[in-house]
Amino acid sequence: MSAIDFSDPATIAFLTEALTAAGASGLEISWPGGRLRIVIATGNEAGVDVSVTPRPAPTAQPLVVVKAPMAGHFYPGSPSRQAATDRLPSVLAADILGFLRVGPLLLPLCAGRAGILTKQLAEPDALVGFGDPLFEIEPQS
Repeated sequence: MSAIDFSDPATIAFLTEALTAAGASGLEISWPGGRLRIVIATGNEAGVDVSVTPRPAPTAQPLVVVKAPMAGHFYPGSPSRQAATDRLPSVLAADILGFLRVGPLLLPLCAGRAGILTKQLAEPDALVGFGDPLFEIEPQS
């Protein structure tokens, strides 16, 4: 069975005549892509309002930004990880992307989300503050 096209003028005319003949005052039909509203006024005149909403284009998931949990000096994971960053490696949520040095402590920086590592945003040994962006990850669908 095919779907009825409620934006078709012939369909609207047929529904308007049927409503007038039945003595109905109006009709409203909604569907995922729009709405048809027919209002029968006095004197057998009808008002018609058809709104069709275009379907939005599928949007890509926004990039996930790994941020510094506190102030410190940023260090990428390792020289091999840095080389792999240029090839856009896949990462898992638990993967360590780098470290934050706070005094004598090294705090691991986990990806937090599975996806493709697209960019390292901080320079090695840079002093970063709380919430500074360090990496961008494109989530996997």
